[in-house]
Amino acid sequence: MADRHLIDVHVLLVDNGNLLLTRRRDPNPTFNGQWHLPSGKLDAGESVLHAAAREAQEEIGVLIDPADLQHVHTLHVNGSGLEPRLGLFFLATHWAGEPVNREPDKCSAIDWFPLDNLPTDLISYPGAGIHAYLTDQPFAVLGWRAPKAPAAILS
Repeated sequence: MADRHLIDVHVLLVDNGNLLLTRRRDPNPTFNGQWHLPSGKLDAGESVLHAAAREAQEEIGVLIDPADLQHVHTLHVNGSGLEPRLGLFFLATHWAGEPVNREPDKCSAIDWFPLDNLPTDLISYPGAGIHAYLTDQPFAVLGWRAPKAPAAILS
């Protein structure tokens, strides 16, 4: 297993009870054609808020003031890629611009979905973060196996 964790930022763009999702175009058939949130990895030298705003602009062309992002969930994930990840999910309800697909090589479509009727072909990692947002759960883990407890604890 890798000796580091990636930090991902995910943006939940919500407007009138609808959530914006992007459909992945991915050489990995596990993810290709599935829905995802606008997201990406934290770059060196930037805060998670600036990373989330940057990813939203790069992927869907909207401008978000980092101060307008609200942290709604943290997810510690294993098995969603080669390295474990710490995913930070941010809610955005204010932005400038109309969402468009700015990365057609990585994304085949963008669309709005009612929060109470999300697509079934949603990648499990962002799906878990969306579910946590909807149920006001601040933290969760996904894909981790519990380590065996030492014998002294079991007795």
